[in-house]
Amino acid sequence: MGLIILLVVGGVVGWLAGLIMRDNNGVILNVVVGIVGAILAGFIVTPLIGGAPITSGIISIESIAVSLLGAIVLLAIINLFRRGTVR
Repeated sequence: MGLIILLVVGGVVGWLAGLIMRDNNGVILNVVVGIVGAILAGFIVTPLIGGAPITSGIISIESIAVSLLGAIVLLAIINLFRRGTVR
């Protein structure tokens, strides 16, 4: 069940990150970036703030916010390498 939640929330977060960054990489790349960003941010940032990561299957406002932040940062890094600018 946790994997399904991770995929759904990561996909939505990646889509939102693409909208926030005004990115034209495509929906598939944004969804993948959202999933990877959610995983990385869940393992790195969430223990620092004391919440449950999205990988545990618990959906909370802080886990979604951390996942969105991770997806935005990862999308900015990808844009930096692909275009030379963050936008």
